[in-house]
Amino acid sequence: MTQPRLSVVIASTRPHRIGHHVADWVTSQVPDGFDLTVHDLREWAFPLLDEPEQPSTGIYTHEKTRAWSEAIRATDALVLVMPEYNRGYNAALKNAIDYLYAEWEGLPVGCVGYGWYGASYAKEALRQTLERVKMTVVDGPGLVFEKTLGQDGEVRAGAEDETALAAMFAELDASARTPLDR
Repeated sequence: MTQPRLSVVIASTRPHRIGHHVADWVTSQVPDGFDLTVHDLREWAFPLLDEPEQPSTGIYTHEKTRAWSEAIRATDALVLVMPEYNRGYNAALKNAIDYLYAEWEGLPVGCVGYGWYGASYAKEALRQTLERVKMTVVDGPGLVFEKTLGQDGEVRAGAEDETALAAMFAELDASARTPLDR
C-alpha cells in the first residue's frame, strides 16, 4: 500500500513573516507514513486570479495554474499553515484557493493557524470557503502570540498543541484520498 501524500502549504507571503517557522514545527511533527511536500505561496507568487475561464471549467491557460492543479491533484491530504490578519485569513491563501475548483473536492484539509487568538477568527472564516469548494475540514491547533508562539516565530507549543496536531494528522490519514478518489 502506498503512503498518503501530504502537502503543507505556507500561506503567508509577507516579507517579514513567521509562517515558515510554524510550518517547520508542523512538518517536524508529521508522523511516519506520509509522503510530505511543502508548498510556499510566496514562491508560487500567484498574481490575482488572471485565468480567462472560470476555475470550475478546469480550463487553465497559464502554466502556473496547470502546475498548481497538478500539485493539488497529487495531494491526498492538505495542511494549511495560516496567519490571522485583522480577524481574517490572508488574501494570498484565498487567491490560491480561487485558482482551482474541482481539485479541492473531497480533499481533507487541516488548518494550523497562528495569531493573537490562535487564528480562531480566520479559521472560522476560512471554513466557509473550504466547505464551499467541497473540502473535508479537519480541526487543527492554533498558536497564540506570547503564549505558544513568539512574535519572532519561536514555537513554544505545549502538550495540548502537540496532541491537537497529532489528532489532526490521524484524521487526515484516515480521510486521505486514495488513487480511486483522484
